Amino acid sequence: MRVDKLLANMGYGTRKEVKKLLKGGGVHLDGQPIKDGKVQVNTDEQEVTVHGEIVEYKPYVYLMMNKPKGVISATEDIEHHTVVDLLELEDAVYNPFPVGRLDKDTVGFVLLTNDGKLSHELLSPKKHVPKTYVAKVRGTVTADDVSQFKEGVELDDGYITKPAELIIHEAGEYSQIELTISEGKFHQVKRMFEAVGKKVVELKRISIGPLALDESLEEGEYRELTDEEVDLLQAGRGE
Repeated sequence: MRVDKLLANMGYGTRKEVKKLLKGGGVHLDGQPIKDGKVQVNTDEQEVTVHGEIVEYKPYVYLMMNKPKGVISATEDIEHHTVVDLLELEDAVYNPFPVGRLDKDTVGFVLLTNDGKLSHELLSPKKHVPKTYVAKVRGTVTADDVSQFKEGVELDDGYITKPAELIIHEAGEYSQIELTISEGKFHQVKRMFEAVGKKVVELKRISIGPLALDESLEEGEYRELTDEEVDLLQAGRGE
């Protein structure tokens, strides 16, 4: 990789700013000053420093975010704040994108990464990666609803959902439930409950595949996945 591209990707400035940084003598390769941005760097074997600070190169970033209400799962939008807007510059420089979408009024686990291969496999209908939600539902959720969800329910457009696991935590005028689905149709959870005569009034995603949302993350907060979590996600991305 060219050293100017490396530095730009790691957030040391635009190409123009990096060029100025190089010319100023602030960049060293294995202890030797380097001023030519075209010089190739082997990030596995060579050390690049900027004003004495080691440049830690990593090709991919994996972030777990607890998305708040009012924020959309997109990289940019002219009307609303996006999940990317919530990132610190040190993470935003990797140009991560949300894997899948949560509605603007839905909170919970959003995975952001620049790993296109992993994103594709997590989203692929063929992989059946499970996603679990908790919800507050207007209307009494019953054992019959559990059976219907297990068989698959017909949505308003005629689509019949794949089997889903519905757990009732509290039934009543407003029921508290947990639902695990293995697909991601538009507004699917809300439409599934509408299909059985009920309405979702609060919705939160708590897990994607084998990873559960870190309960210590407040809405709007995020953190980088640990190496173990990345391995778990890659190993458990579906059949």
